[in-house]
Amino acid sequence: MENEGKEGDYLDKSMKEKCLLIVFALVLFAVFYNIELVWGLLKQAGSLIFPVVLGLVLAFVLNVPMNGFSKMIMKLAARLGRYPAQKPVNMISLLLTIISILLVVFLAGWLLVPELINSVNSAYDMFRDKWPELSQSLQKYDINTDYITTWLAGFNAESLIKNIVNGAGSVANHVVDVASTTVSGVVSAGVAIVVSVYVLLSKITLSRHCRKICYAYLKKRTADKIYHITGLLRDTYARFLSGQCVEAIILGLLILIAFSIFRLPYAGITAMLTCICAFIPYIGAFCACGIGALLTLLAEPSKVIVCIIVYLVVQFIENQFIYPNVVGSSVGLSPLWTLLAVFIGGKLFGLLGMILFIPLAAVIYALIREDANCRLELKAMADS
Repeated sequence: MENEGKEGDYLDKSMKEKCLLIVFALVLFAVFYNIELVWGLLKQAGSLIFPVVLGLVLAFVLNVPMNGFSKMIMKLAARLGRYPAQKPVNMISLLLTIISILLVVFLAGWLLVPELINSVNSAYDMFRDKWPELSQSLQKYDINTDYITTWLAGFNAESLIKNIVNGAGSVANHVVDVASTTVSGVVSAGVAIVVSVYVLLSKITLSRHCRKICYAYLKKRTADKIYHITGLLRDTYARFLSGQCVEAIILGLLILIAFSIFRLPYAGITAMLTCICAFIPYIGAFCACGIGALLTLLAEPSKVIVCIIVYLVVQFIENQFIYPNVVGSSVGLSPLWTLLAVFIGGKLFGLLGMILFIPLAAVIYALIREDANCRLELKAMADS
């Protein structure tokens, strides 16, 4: 009787597997037969989910400085002998994070625009001084230069910069209008911001709900593994963003000091551009180098070569000795693996891959190391 019962269970299990296989084949055939309809539904679903995903990514990034402000507030409150609830602390830290981001953007614009005006004015003065000689040379070839002479007489760098900014604003408004009529870009951005704010303010409650659902519907071992991997991702990316900020500040200070020593123009603006562009691993600072060289060319053309050499030397030192140790050590990767992660990420996914592949490689490295150590321990116990 027991054998008959086991045989019946085996037949039932085999029949279920066959039925599932038949259903899967039918579903797969229906999908391929109506591939255009399915693709359209997937695109609609993606457009609906995209703002939520974008909001989650934004919340993930903003959570790093928000946690830093939260820890500072809790330490300050502890020194004062007070222990506030977490919810008001989260609200204050989120507000401080937003204010800090807006302040950085404002300071960048406040420093960049005057420097651009000065550089354009210096280039204009140089061109104006050499224009009479150049104009005479052009007139020998029957080239009319009256228009340029009139334009030079009424030139105003500040009005030129304002016209460029206004033109860029009108172009941006046109792009926003097109995006809002085609893919609802403005609505998506608004929904993403609302989602990120809600997630950041309710992250403790949401974390508790996700944990409850995960352990309710999955096996404990699987749920533990998921929480271990997600925690490792969270901590690694947080350390990476913190290390990237430190690296950007260090590189900016090095550029400021080097440009000041060699008396190169626009040391402050080049250093700030370097800090901003340094968030793109290895190649971002070279973009700032090009802008700095262009500004130097407008101000003092004789120092362009010195500017490029000084910048490349500082960049080489930073790439070889500072960046791998600061960012690599913050995520637990050696300098060699950090360089390889940036190279592979850039080859596979371009600019975004270069930025995100370092912490991803660190997570993969940590998981492989844990699995290898566990296997070695099991082998050692089996041999003993």
